Amino acid sequence: MWWLGTDGALVTDAGRQPGPPERFRGPVLLRREHVEPGTTDQRLLDSRGPAEWVHTDPWRVLRIQSEFVEGFGLLAELPRAVSVFGSARTHRDDPDYAMGMRLGAALAEAGFAVITGGGPGAMEAVNRGAQEAGGTSVGLGIELPFEQRLNDWVDVGLNFRYFFARKTMFVKYAQAFVILPGGFGTLDETFEALTLVQTGKVTRFPVVLLGVDYWRGLTDWLRSTVLPAGRVSPANLELLSVTDDVEEAVRIIVEADAAHEAEQAVDVAGGAAEPPEADGQ
Repeated sequence: MWWLGTDGALVTDAGRQPGPPERFRGPVLLRREHVEPGTTDQRLLDSRGPAEWVHTDPWRVLRIQSEFVEGFGLLAELPRAVSVFGSARTHRDDPDYAMGMRLGAALAEAGFAVITGGGPGAMEAVNRGAQEAGGTSVGLGIELPFEQRLNDWVDVGLNFRYFFARKTMFVKYAQAFVILPGGFGTLDETFEALTLVQTGKVTRFPVVLLGVDYWRGLTDWLRSTVLPAGRVSPANLELLSVTDDVEEAVRIIVEADAAHEAEQAVDVAGGAAEPPEADGQ
C-alpha cells in the first residue's frame, strides 16, 4: 500500500512498488495529472478566492446531503460496532500496532464490528485484527492531501469529502470509542466523543484510552489543572477509562452494552404494564 506523505512524496510499504499519485474526491478516484491541489473541505471553509464560490455554496448542500445518505445507507445494517481511533503514523513494528491488532480481534470475537478511519498505522492494525478474526472491518476514509488509500484490511469502506459527515458516522453506528495513541486527529475525536457524552447527546457510550503511559500527561493535566479550575466536574472525568489491557477495554464495552440492553428491556416492560387511559379521562 502507498499514500502521499505530508511533503507530497510517495510513501510505500516495504517491498512494494509505488503506484501513480492518486486521490479520492468522495467516491471518485483521480490519478496522475487529474489529481488536484487542495481538498473539498478546504474549498468549503476557505473564505478567500474568487467571489463565484459564494454562489455555489447552495449546491454544496446537495453534496453534503449525499454523504449522509451514502453513510446511512452503507452502515445501517451493521452489527453492534465500536469506533477505534489512533495514529496513521504507527509503524507495523510498533508495539501499538500489535495492540491494535489484538483489540480488533478481541472486539470481533465479542461480536462487535470495528469502525476506523480506514488509513494506515493504528487504523490498519485494528481493521487487520478484526478481519483476520472473522469480524466486520469498516473503514471511513477522508479526502486529504495525504494518507489517501483505504488499507487492505477494510471490508466495508466509504470515502468522505467532509469531516463533519464522517464524524457523524463514527458516532451514530458505534456503541463505544476506543482511543489508541495518536495525534491531533485522535485528540479531536476523543474530545468530541467526551463532549457528546457529557452533554447527553449520546448515552451509555464508553470512551476508553488504551496506553496508560501515553495518555498519563493528558489525564494528569485534566485532574491537576482543568478540574481544580472548575472547567469540568469530577463526574466528567469518570467518563474516561484508561487501561493497558485490551481485555479490560473490551470488558468495559461489553458490560456497558449489556447494561444498556437491560435498561431498554425494563423500559419496554414498564411501558407495556401500564393500563391505557379510558376515553374521556
